[in-house]
Amino acid sequence: MIPNILSILTFLPLLGMVLVLLTPDRAKSTIRWGSVLFSLLPLALSIMLWAGYNTKQGGFQFVEKAVWFPQINSTYHLGVDGISLPLVVLTCFLTPLAMLMSFTVEKSVRAFFALFFLLETATLGVFVSLDLIVFFLFYELSLVPMYFLISVWGGANRKYASFKFMLYTIAASLGMLLSIQVVGLASKSFDLTYLLSAAGRPFTGNNQVNILFADGGVWKTVAFWAFAIAFALKVPIWPLHTWLPDAHTEAPTGGSMMLAGILLKLGGYGFLRLVIPLFPETAGQYAFVLAIFAMLSIVLGAFAAWGQNDFKKLVAYSSVNHMGWVALGIAVTASAFTPEVDAHATSKLHALAVFAGADPHAPVKDTLSPIIGAGGAMLQMITHGLSSAAMFAMVGIVYERAHTRDLTKLGGLWNIMPRYGAALIFCAMGSLGLPGLAGFVSEFLLIRSGWAVFTGLTALSLIGLLVTGIYILKSLQKVLHGPLGHEWAHHPLSDMNWTEVLAVAPLMIAMLILGIAPAIVMNLINLGVSKLFG
Repeated sequence: MIPNILSILTFLPLLGMVLVLLTPDRAKSTIRWGSVLFSLLPLALSIMLWAGYNTKQGGFQFVEKAVWFPQINSTYHLGVDGISLPLVVLTCFLTPLAMLMSFTVEKSVRAFFALFFLLETATLGVFVSLDLIVFFLFYELSLVPMYFLISVWGGANRKYASFKFMLYTIAASLGMLLSIQVVGLASKSFDLTYLLSAAGRPFTGNNQVNILFADGGVWKTVAFWAFAIAFALKVPIWPLHTWLPDAHTEAPTGGSMMLAGILLKLGGYGFLRLVIPLFPETAGQYAFVLAIFAMLSIVLGAFAAWGQNDFKKLVAYSSVNHMGWVALGIAVTASAFTPEVDAHATSKLHALAVFAGADPHAPVKDTLSPIIGAGGAMLQMITHGLSSAAMFAMVGIVYERAHTRDLTKLGGLWNIMPRYGAALIFCAMGSLGLPGLAGFVSEFLLIRSGWAVFTGLTALSLIGLLVTGIYILKSLQKVLHGPLGHEWAHHPLSDMNWTEVLAVAPLMIAMLILGIAPAIVMNLINLGVSKLFG
């Protein structure tokens, strides 16, 4: 294996950014194709990581550690495990596809593709960081390129959307920074592996964070909520989701693909990597609260998507719906570490918890449920990354031709765009969770685990699953079927070109492969979550 492969993989896109910036802006074709070809190098390295990961050993591998900020005991510490490695590969996989869907960008092409490379480095850095300070720096860096991609190359309301995106995420990040400082000051270290270390397993309640906060329960709760709110906003969980539809609607197609496919996953990853491992007991106390908001995200996100006539906004709200299932899986995982509940408690919250299927007397004993919950949440992040990127690509394709996303003005496009129609149906079924495609497997796992722990809330969440089918079929009917719009009758729209096919086809193939053989990813994910939560 290549020495320091994680550092090379993380910072290699910056070399691509430099090469793009050195290319004359007038050489647009060279910048576009050169960027796509260069982005295949990180993809190749990520596949090498996957192939070289020792599944018999598990845990963090390809670890790199060096002195970086000794004054505060912060180190340059990188590593990947079964939780982070699939997201690293997903990032490297989606980047060239999003670039292909950005070939129609004509304004400041050089700056546009340079920002894509910066975004790739930032997101990869989040997934491989094992030091809280390094994690935070990469996390914040990911906001910068996305802000400019929306504010410069976005739609008519791009200034408002980009400002709202930055304001929400920075406000949440301030709380995360506070939490990191509290943990660091108490432990004299920001090293994640040290913070999780204990005489026994991390979730015996004796990890370093629990030991350090043994006499400081208030600060422990503050640190927990600061982390939780920051990541809940990133997922996003209702009612912290309002920035997402605006950002998606105004972002360029490639930006929407990266935002939905990768950046939203930073929130779910943060819960599984930091919140539950560092604060298991506190997370367990509020698992039911998280499950309530997860259910609301699923149901209300689905109804909001159903009510949209803007094709892109419909897909944007569908992300709130689908990521709500990720939040439910996280809540199931956290519930395994719920302290014992007083059998005589009479609070309304306790009664609601009993109604939802939570055990009122003891922690969850079915250890299979938290493992399936975390594994399902991870797989849902992967499958949603594929399906959401594909759906935003399909929206971008029709918008480039029709110059409208209004579903009431589209219609009958199957007759004049058969390749597009076939691809849209396939991608929509992937988003719907049709058996045989990737989304079905992840949602099945989440329903299975949620039913064992939060039966009532999971049953209510199935309403969102029903409405998902309604809004998906609505979008297909409005776009592909019915009479051909009079505007297209005299000026027929061209079908998907081969660049667009090249961008969408890999997503379709990946959805099919994971739907038929999910073990390709699940074996690695299960190894990661079993090592951490088993």
